[in-house]
Amino acid sequence: MQQEIGRFHTFTVLEIGVHSAILDAGRWGRLPLERSQCPANLEAGDELQVFVYLEAEGRPALTTSQPAAQVGEVAWLEVVEINNLGAFVDWGLPKDLFIPFAEQQHPLKKGGHTLVKVYVDNQGRLAGSTRIDHWINDSSQSFRQGQRVSLRVAERTELGYKAIINHECWGLLYSNELYRRVKKGQVLEGFIQRIRDDGKIDLSVNQPGFSKDKMDDISSRVLARLEENDGFLALTDKSPPPEIYAVFGVSKKVFKQAIGALYKQRVITLEKDGIRLV
Repeated sequence: MQQEIGRFHTFTVLEIGVHSAILDAGRWGRLPLERSQCPANLEAGDELQVFVYLEAEGRPALTTSQPAAQVGEVAWLEVVEINNLGAFVDWGLPKDLFIPFAEQQHPLKKGGHTLVKVYVDNQGRLAGSTRIDHWINDSSQSFRQGQRVSLRVAERTELGYKAIINHECWGLLYSNELYRRVKKGQVLEGFIQRIRDDGKIDLSVNQPGFSKDKMDDISSRVLARLEENDGFLALTDKSPPPEIYAVFGVSKKVFKQAIGALYKQRVITLEKDGIRLV
């Protein structure tokens, strides 16, 4: 794998001194890592995973700290400084990440938060960009329907929320299928619900294709909650999705399927204000 700045790499420890350990950093040569960053039992010959970044002087440096994002990834970061060159955001490393004015979609304000894409500029320096549309594709052929993915919530639209899938492309979460509140910058686990003919992607926070075993588990949890509450539960298929999720941690659709199955088995009755155990 090509050694890139702004990423984690595994290097071999060459020697350990009083103030730092010296690592074989490949194309960057011998680089020090402060002893405060080293595991207590570190020895020469051990392999250590470290993040490579650039110090203020432009020299490569190592850290075992976890940044908010690696090169090519998007993070929700706080603006900590504005000057005549651009903005700086805190990304969890000693040196803040620089966002030049040319890479700011809108003017940034100190103390605010923004979505930032980490990239390497033309001079080989790490930088950030809030022009997310410039970096993220509208479609992709690398996903499959039903696939579990990581989502970073972005802008709200008339239909729902745009979300970045695995730092790679845009997808859409529909408001009428969300059973909990989401906010810009939030990371969610989601699923590829549909890949359209044009390659654009519809998303869901519900796992598609619930198996019989999973549905049986939800039904059992409904019955257990009924027994705990003297045989009655003030939830129906008309209850708001957040109320259902707060009790069972599932979507309204899944809950309706579960109580529908229980009703067909004549285990429960459906009343105006809730469900009752037979």
